[in-house]
Amino acid sequence: MKSVVVRNIERADPNAIGTLAGVGVSTAHEALGRSGLMKPYMRPIWAGASIGGPAVTVLAQPGDNWMIHVAVEQCQKGDVLVVGCTADNTDGMFGDLLATSLMARGVTGLVIDAGCRDVKSLKEMGFPVWSKAISAKGTVKATLGAVNVPVVCAGINVHPGDAVIGDDDGVVVVGRKHAAEVAIKGEKRQADEDGKRRQLASGVLGLDMYNMREPLAKAGLVYIDEPEGD
Repeated sequence: MKSVVVRNIERADPNAIGTLAGVGVSTAHEALGRSGLMKPYMRPIWAGASIGGPAVTVLAQPGDNWMIHVAVEQCQKGDVLVVGCTADNTDGMFGDLLATSLMARGVTGLVIDAGCRDVKSLKEMGFPVWSKAISAKGTVKATLGAVNVPVVCAGINVHPGDAVIGDDDGVVVVGRKHAAEVAIKGEKRQADEDGKRRQLASGVLGLDMYNMREPLAKAGLVYIDEPEGD
């Protein structure tokens, strides 16, 4: 691994990111062809958090948050910091001091495939974090990594500038070049779901709305009026 900091990156279209954040993680994931979703262990440290922004990426060593400090300088207003580790780790690599620094840069949130601490303070600050674990275990600043290089975070390849969307359902990553297209698909999917929601609220059954009865019968489902053998 080459220890570099890439200063200039191209970021996903902010309007597309705003649309994706508006439709939410689940809809964006579906619009992306059911891909881009980080592993489900990535959870927001406080309920109701949501983010949408272009990724500034960090490749860090386990238990070492040196490169997170380095990355702060490269962040711009609206960015999301995404941290992947070279090996599995759950140490508390991020806390309220780093969050204070990121908030001063206008960063909207953090996604880290490791641990986070100072949860009470972060919630009070209103700084959203999605992490693999919550751990008070401290870290060191001893080994180099890299900033704004492609990283793997919770099973997903993340490139600098990709659109990162997070909410209570998890985190989804949409490639920078595809963000606008996926945003349009996400809006259409949301409109379709709104129509279905109105039908379901009126009492229509999903069995009928989705025309399930015939394929269920073909698959062998049989309705009987009484349990067999009584």
